[in-house]
Amino acid sequence: QLRFTESGGGSVQAGESLRLSCAARGFRMLDHYAIGWFRQAPGKEREGVSCVTIKDGKELYRDFVQGRFTISRDRAKNTVYLQMNDLKPEDTGLYSCAADTSCINYFTGWNYDYWGQGTQVTVSS
Repeated sequence: QLRFTESGGGSVQAGESLRLSCAARGFRMLDHYAIGWFRQAPGKEREGVSCVTIKDGKELYRDFVQGRFTISRDRAKNTVYLQMNDLKPEDTGLYSCAADTSCINYFTGWNYDYWGQGTQVTVSS
């Protein structure tokens, strides 16, 4: 079954950085889909963090990560990255990536598909 594989999570101190990877195998996902990053903290609903569009690679960010997180894609590796700098305790959560035909619903992840199992990010103060 086609799905993404996330990696790169870990436990860090506030102010430190992590780079997450979202890889797809067997299908050129980036040629056909917009890719979104999402997170879910314990007891909270899933929320979108960032999204990159298909054709022009336009980057979209939620206000609470703007200026700290950067999404990028490597077509040759069929991988999308999320560089997270200046991490805060409120960034703690399970980070997942998924695909849709556009970024229009990336705030919630509605209609997104090929969800991976996620990678845990824990930020301590």
